[in-house]
Amino acid sequence: MIGLIVARSKNNVIGKNGEIPWKIKGEQKQFKELTTGNVVVMGRKSFDEIGHPLPNRKNIVVSRSKKYEGDNLYTAKSVKEAIEMAGDKDVFIAGGYGLYLEAIPFVDVMYITEVELVVEDGDVFFPDFDIDEFDVSVRETLGDEVRFTRTVYTRKKLNINHK
Repeated sequence: MIGLIVARSKNNVIGKNGEIPWKIKGEQKQFKELTTGNVVVMGRKSFDEIGHPLPNRKNIVVSRSKKYEGDNLYTAKSVKEAIEMAGDKDVFIAGGYGLYLEAIPFVDVMYITEVELVVEDGDVFFPDFDIDEFDVSVRETLGDEVRFTRTVYTRKKLNINHK
């Protein structure tokens, strides 16, 4: 399974000044639950923002300019190469914009947390995609001070009848 996981604001912002533009208690819980024991693929900037490999999962950083190596830390030159490196484990594309853009055409499922904020002066946005290619399932809405809704977009399977 190839998944994508992201949190975005009401105005589609995913980053501002090199950081996630919110800190909301419980918002990252789903990320940890889904990715632990699996493979997380992220871009160089996203990895550098975190500063270390995420524990209990294989971390693959997509970079053409830097090499990352360590315990559960690998480097790939493209999303496709990272997916090949993952073997039979579930893969989660975890940002940033360039990786999301490259991965959307072939992901099976997108876990999108819709954060009920408008972020002024955001500088990284989630790429547009054709919602008609996905079945949408709205899950729970959580959060005390800032609300967020977990939404799952599952790619529709093509019905091809061979005669």
